[in-house]
Amino acid sequence: MMFEYLLFLSAYLFSIGIYGLITSRNMVRAIMCLELILNSINMNLVTFSDIFDNCQLKGNIFSIFVIAIAAAEAAIGLAIVSSIHRNRKSTRINQSNLLIN
Repeated sequence: MMFEYLLFLSAYLFSIGIYGLITSRNMVRAIMCLELILNSINMNLVTFSDIFDNCQLKGNIFSIFVIAIAAAEAAIGLAIVSSIHRNRKSTRINQSNLLIN
């Protein structure tokens, strides 16, 4: 019974993340929505690991790898956003065309 709630919460977070990623105009908001998507995937990994694989911790270990990749993505993404903001004075996605100087 608890698994259904966790899967519903994960699907809800994933939907919010996709909607925010599609509709956001700000780069920081897009990175935050991408983090929501990755966190919902982690919830699914841990939930399905608990349902199908009680003895081994494959889903939990894979979730730790996803968390490490998400942390690296956030650090690199925020560094890129701060660099673009320093040069362009804006963090809006539609105003940050780097090909036109």
